[in-house]
Amino acid sequence: MVRNAAEPAEPQPATTAEDAAAVRKHFVLDTNVLLHNPQSLFKFAEHEVVIPLTVIEELDSFKKNNDETGRNARSAIRSLDELRSKGRLFEGIVWNAEGGSIRIDRCDRSSPFALDLDVADNRILGVAHQLHQQGRRTIFISKDINARVKCDALGIPAEDFEADRVDADWLRTGYVEMQVPGELIDELYTERQVPIECIAGMPISKPGGGEAEGLDPAPNEFVVLQDPEDPSHTGLARVLSDTGRLIPITGPRKPVFGIMARNLQQTMALDLLLDDDIKLVSMIGPAGTGKTLLALAAGLQKTIREERFEKLLAARPIMPLGRDIGYLPGDKDEKLSMWMQPIFDNVAYLLSTRGGGQGDAESRSPEQRLDAMMTSGKIVLEPLTYIRGRSIPHQFIVIDEAQNLSPHEVKTIVSRVGDGTKIVLCGDIGQIDHPYLDASSNGLTHLIHRMRGYRLAGHVTLLKTERSDLASLAAEVL
Repeated sequence: MVRNAAEPAEPQPATTAEDAAAVRKHFVLDTNVLLHNPQSLFKFAEHEVVIPLTVIEELDSFKKNNDETGRNARSAIRSLDELRSKGRLFEGIVWNAEGGSIRIDRCDRSSPFALDLDVADNRILGVAHQLHQQGRRTIFISKDINARVKCDALGIPAEDFEADRVDADWLRTGYVEMQVPGELIDELYTERQVPIECIAGMPISKPGGGEAEGLDPAPNEFVVLQDPEDPSHTGLARVLSDTGRLIPITGPRKPVFGIMARNLQQTMALDLLLDDDIKLVSMIGPAGTGKTLLALAAGLQKTIREERFEKLLAARPIMPLGRDIGYLPGDKDEKLSMWMQPIFDNVAYLLSTRGGGQGDAESRSPEQRLDAMMTSGKIVLEPLTYIRGRSIPHQFIVIDEAQNLSPHEVKTIVSRVGDGTKIVLCGDIGQIDHPYLDASSNGLTHLIHRMRGYRLAGHVTLLKTERSDLASLAAEVL
């Protein structure tokens, strides 16, 4: 075929070894990347992954751990061991058709280097420095901020591991706001449904300000309808799964175990929590917005009052804030009670006369009623440590502080859900205590992003603090 001279020429593939070497990148992985995601070895397509020998030594020190770091260390070591059947790791092993390779570097101490090579982290940086000095396109990958800063000071490009990151600034809120004619709002509540096509092309605004690009409705997402001619004339609708229609949302008429929604987002949350067809609910928001209280209220309502589930199971990751206080005395339940105190506080409130206990003729204290429910098995508090391998049917599960879980841990937990079980994950992605997770890489953010569009899942972001006037002021000012 003869190409028109006015047309731009198509880019030609590299034809020589020198051209291929110029395009090829060398990614030096830090230990924490493999501890975060052992499959990161295979995330760099046609490029070369370099594993310093010091990283192998550090993985060996982690492999005996019983937590996720131990499992990930063992998984990474097994992957490297499987590659040995294809060749020598020190020479580099091509693992895919695109020419991607994995190589172990011996960490040569003889080359000049500004940092103390007796420090393990500096030996890892020394590998990246040596490749950079050789003129190769080297990028150091680490989740350790200080290591990236040191690498930058040496003039070597450094990045965080981006493969499973989500842009938290663009994380979906679960709802949009739209300007629509007042007649459409009236039709929604009169006919109890309207086709989504009726609102297509109408102005959309993002929560918190700004205009959205366009309507992209997903199952179980909400639409706040506003009449531009009458600000007090509004409506709330939810996209009904697989029907292409909006249904009106009015919120429960009666208290849910003593709790009524105090704002628009809480109304959305209760609608998702009380819908038995939605099996997975995620809620994020700052402290005091009612995430845990709403989830537990819905769980008690469905378990105790409606008897739709056999028990309410509550769990939260064992992740201390600040300095840990060390070993705790007692058996499993006594140790767990310290970590589960926030759950106890919320359930005790719901069981008190201020919560859902008005209709009960019992004179016992909320703590006594909670103990009775735990003894009967209606309420179960479990550590996430022992959830692997389980199948949990016919239960209402609440996972609190889920922002401290990695994507792999969230996958492990949600995949434990059995037939007839509903699971709720709550958290504040602005308060993460895990040393190697942030707002973009934690498991809760990952789940919210990946589960959009599935009829079994729903999400809402809570914005307003309702705990108290002082808590609201602190969340806004401090």
